[in-house]
Amino acid sequence: MSLAVRGTSARQKSDEPSSSIGPAANRQVVNEEALSRLHMLDIGELRQQWRGLYKTQAPPSFSRELLVRAVAYRMQELARGGLRPEPQRQLRRIAQQFKETGAVTVRTRPELRPGTRLVREWQGRTYDVLVLDDGFSWQGKRYRSLSAIARKITGTAWSGPLFFGLKPNRSTPRRSSPIKGPDDAPMAGSNAAG
Repeated sequence: MSLAVRGTSARQKSDEPSSSIGPAANRQVVNEEALSRLHMLDIGELRQQWRGLYKTQAPPSFSRELLVRAVAYRMQELARGGLRPEPQRQLRRIAQQFKETGAVTVRTRPELRPGTRLVREWQGRTYDVLVLDDGFSWQGKRYRSLSAIARKITGTAWSGPLFFGLKPNRSTPRRSSPIKGPDDAPMAGSNAAG
């Protein structure tokens, strides 16, 4: 897997050796050679690259390895574009939650791309649902949610993502209750869960 966008700068076209990766990064052109050269730079040169790419000083606590990764990421981000708005919002929410509570709860939801087929077997029959841009298709009809389809299939209120296996089933933990003896006193070592 290549992490680079192929391209050449004017200096590379003339076969002159390039002593810096800055001009290539500043022109938003990234190539494998520029990325591979990052591992040969000392920490001072990496901090200089950081300044050129992020327009700020690199944090003094960053290790050389972290600087290599951050500079490579930024070069590729400038060449290819960054994260889409929704992942950016999710990351901001996670950071805010961590800042407020010191802990983070991340709920991962698989992204369903149009054209994906969801297949579920229920009571001996197989159900096939097609993911659309704006909902779902089942038996030639459009639905806005998977839950509506799960409700049609089962006849009861089901979570569509749970029914189609996109979300883990979090069953409520049950405490075992003691079995009552003849005089309504709990019997030792017994439980009703058995």
